[in-house]
Amino acid sequence: MSSKLIPLELSLPWFQVNAFAFIPSNLDLGEIKPAWALFTHGYTSHKGDCLNWASRLVDAGVPCLIFDQPGHYLGSFQEVNSWKDFRDHAHELFGEAFLRLQNLMETHLGIGGFPSPTHLILGGHSLGAYTSIKALELDSFHHLSKMAIGVGIGIGQRQATHLFETAFYEKTLSLRRQLVSPCLDSKVVFTWLKNAKENMGVSNQRIHLITGEDDVVVGAGGLEAFIEVLEKNGNVVTWERPKRLPHHEPATATPHLYAFLKDQLGWK
Repeated sequence: MSSKLIPLELSLPWFQVNAFAFIPSNLDLGEIKPAWALFTHGYTSHKGDCLNWASRLVDAGVPCLIFDQPGHYLGSFQEVNSWKDFRDHAHELFGEAFLRLQNLMETHLGIGGFPSPTHLILGGHSLGAYTSIKALELDSFHHLSKMAIGVGIGIGQRQATHLFETAFYEKTLSLRRQLVSPCLDSKVVFTWLKNAKENMGVSNQRIHLITGEDDVVVGAGGLEAFIEVLEKNGNVVTWERPKRLPHHEPATATPHLYAFLKDQLGWK
């Protein structure tokens, strides 16, 4: 199925980011699925990490939108002025992304005949996986059947809490710390993110996790530790452990993500 790629910006009172919407351009309504997907990336990266995910889904008839995390220079040259703003509001970009995709589908493109979504898929990699799970409880989505797909996420069970703190990135650490707004320093973000996952309050949601056996950030036992936290809150959690899905290659999760959705939503 062909698709139309539309660049846009998402804005909240605290920050602004860049995004791309993927709209199926085949008007055979029988091929358009009543599901929309919203994706974002991990720390210091950019929305391009989610490109393969969106490309695969839009080919199957699923409108998608991918967006940058606030204060991440590889995606958007926009600052975050306060750590508190990022901590408290970054996940709300999923709500803004949904509204913008809805606007594109219903108004700007003049294709009101497209089916309204009955399912909403929120997803992300690492940091983006956490914010996608947190976004499940936004009021914007209360009327939809929704789920989150988290790639490369867990609660590290060893001293190193991020790829930056492993030998893999040791030589480029100074450079990579300059890829984000100063208030998003890795020491602040890593400490917060580990604590936030350990104390995640999201409850009674549908969550699917995809974390590789070779993910050096999550490490042994990290996926299981996060599953335990989520299940204690009454969430319905499923998971996969592909043999090859290194933390720095989230695009390799594409076939696993699509296969899960195809099975879960009964796609042909």
